[in-house]
Amino acid sequence: IITWWHLIFGLLQEDVETGTHLDPSLKEVNYNPTYETMFAPEFGPVNPFKSQQMAAPRNMLSGYAEPAHVNDFMFEQQRRTFSTFGYALDPSVDTTQVSSSSYIGAVEEAEKNKGLTVFEAGPKKAEKRKKVKGGDASEIDSFLGPWAKYQDEKGVAKPSEDEQKELDDIIAKRQKKGRNEDESPAEEKTILHVKDAYDYQGRSYLHIPQDVGINLRSADIPEKCYLPKKQLHVWTGHTKGVSAIRLFPASGHLLLSCSMDCKIKLWEVYNDRRCLRTFIGHSKAVRDICFNNSGTQFLSAAYDRYLKLWDSETGQCISRFTNRKVPYCVKFNPDEDKQNLFVAGMSDKKIVQWDIRSGEVVQEYDRHLGAVNTITFVDENRRFVSTSDDKSLRVWEWDIPVDFKYIAEPSMHSMPAVTLSPNGKWLACQSMDNQILIFGAQNRFRLNKKKIFKGHMVAGYACQVDFSPDMSYVVSGDADGKLNIWDWKTTKLYHRIKAHDKVCISALWHPHETSKVITCGWDGQIKLWD
Repeated sequence: IITWWHLIFGLLQEDVETGTHLDPSLKEVNYNPTYETMFAPEFGPVNPFKSQQMAAPRNMLSGYAEPAHVNDFMFEQQRRTFSTFGYALDPSVDTTQVSSSSYIGAVEEAEKNKGLTVFEAGPKKAEKRKKVKGGDASEIDSFLGPWAKYQDEKGVAKPSEDEQKELDDIIAKRQKKGRNEDESPAEEKTILHVKDAYDYQGRSYLHIPQDVGINLRSADIPEKCYLPKKQLHVWTGHTKGVSAIRLFPASGHLLLSCSMDCKIKLWEVYNDRRCLRTFIGHSKAVRDICFNNSGTQFLSAAYDRYLKLWDSETGQCISRFTNRKVPYCVKFNPDEDKQNLFVAGMSDKKIVQWDIRSGEVVQEYDRHLGAVNTITFVDENRRFVSTSDDKSLRVWEWDIPVDFKYIAEPSMHSMPAVTLSPNGKWLACQSMDNQILIFGAQNRFRLNKKKIFKGHMVAGYACQVDFSPDMSYVVSGDADGKLNIWDWKTTKLYHRIKAHDKVCISALWHPHETSKVITCGWDGQIKLWD
């Protein structure tokens, strides 16, 4: 009986698998399994929905990656070879049995280069130039040694006929080019865009209008200014970017603009806001313009190296000045008794002073270490302030060619646009580190640390700053074409208007208006905001 029971028990034991089974997806096991357990076949029904790829054994998402042991140098060598030539050794092939099939990537290239790696495929050494054999060292006269000539060396460097022709062409071209620069300045023309230059009383457009709703002749400023909100008008006519705009002195009823299309235009600010006159006479972009005190004449400075004096009314060019350098800025002396003198900041680091009557240079202020960007008269026009690419600010007494004050801090950036406040106490300087710095303009020329206006992007552009006439706001364009308005007291950025598509290079607040601002940009447009 016992044996029978044992028999049955033995059969049952055989049928029912004993021992523990390991889940094949397990990553770690808490005990030491036997070899049999580790490599036992997997149990359970087959999943009918798995594709062949899914059912295959894998240790990563895309399949089964075999560990390949490659030392760092070999790995780097193959990686570089692959990135340079497009082929590399297949890491799964044993390196002792390398054949053409053991490359991956550009196999044809590998066969062509015989499987050279980056480190082996060195450039072939160029053949050495042969020297003339130099005889025997014992014969002093005929021995050449290391001083022997090369066999293919030419003794005379005379150009062949073709080369000579080419050289002559180049020389002729150069001479012609030089002559071009010396030629007389571009011919001056002017176009009047309105039907009559004079009205029924014989007054020209320089006459200040009295029918515009405000008194443009009065000297008093508006009591309170407001933020401009909307666009009132666009003056179009320039075909390239506008580089500077200036309002007619005192009244502000006319606007003068100069542009990179080499033209200067005069516009009405009131009534029909027409283009009155175009002044053509520069052969390159016009950089700066400046009215005299009465507005009857103005100066223009352009990249053709000429400064020209124009008549605002007739459009005639009265005289031309040049010292063969590019003028970057130009200013009349604002004193009534010195209206025949003007100064220009030059690309050769000098400030040059001309006399209109004689056409001669009468003074040179030569202390800056970089091209001069701005000139601003301060302190009842007895002095002027200049800024330059040398990141400094210098203050000069009129007609004394030595700066009596030199301001340069290591933290300062260059300041290519400077404006004097309406009350004459402050200088607003557009600094290239995206802020407007305020310097006292009376005696000490100290930086006012409490008043720094920032929040706009101007790096690289000389965006002109301006004040509202009551000194309550500061306005400036920026590199994104926006018009920025800050509160003077708190230095808070109050308002931003998208004014132009490209850089908004200048913003002027009309001196008689509570909220009229004129902007110009490198999109060639001039806009009036209110």
